[in-house]
Amino acid sequence: MTDEEILVAFALTRLDNANSDLDLEDIAALVVRRLAPDQMLDLATRNLAERNELRGALFESAVEHVLRTVLTARGPID
Repeated sequence: MTDEEILVAFALTRLDNANSDLDLEDIAALVVRRLAPDQMLDLATRNLAERNELRGALFESAVEHVLRTVLTARGPID
């Protein structure tokens, strides 16, 4: 899954849940729950590589990667 695909999936999930009080991490978790196991593993692997870690929880690492991608795309907040 490319960064662009992550951003689109996140945006669509956020639109689907516009009437709820979900925060960014909850939306990222919904995105990850919809992924195939190999996609989740890929995101978790990329996250752990960015953090220079050898192991971590699969789901949480994948969610963190989605959040990191979204927040990086948003840029710094003034």
